[in-house]
Amino acid sequence: MTATTTGQEKSQSRLPNPAVLVPELAEISRALVKATGNGSVPQATISLVQLRAGQIVGSTYLTVLHTGNLRRAEQSEERITAVASWRDATRFTDAERVALELVEAVLLPNPHGERVSDDLYARAAAHYDDTALATLTMAIGQIGFFTPLALIGKPTPGVGPAQQWRD
Repeated sequence: MTATTTGQEKSQSRLPNPAVLVPELAEISRALVKATGNGSVPQATISLVQLRAGQIVGSTYLTVLHTGNLRRAEQSEERITAVASWRDATRFTDAERVALELVEAVLLPNPHGERVSDDLYARAAAHYDDTALATLTMAIGQIGFFTPLALIGKPTPGVGPAQQWRD
């Protein structure tokens, strides 16, 4: 399953292309991209949230994907690298901070109570209207939807969709 090139290992995904195996996946993917790209939340914020989600679930593929999205959107390297430690970083707006806090609340267990408290929701609602909050929710859900493919299928990080899946 691996091939050696110039002393480095190049991995292949574990699965064949899931969009070929389950053709409906392409339609679902397009719908999610359209929903999260509706303009109610800045695309940079969506990408920051999705990068943080990829970090939380421990997916190199998702982390590389969303880091690349942020670079293509001309976000600074300081902002991109600070996502993992956003709480003490000075590179984020209050709206971005609450979005990052929201993704953490959804994806990380809270042994002391509910994950998304009324206080967190109120702080998010102070920065985002109902459409934007629903969009942020879908952006987090989008990562949740693709996490099993990223962890089980293990697509190759940094490789385009057509080339990342094994034959």
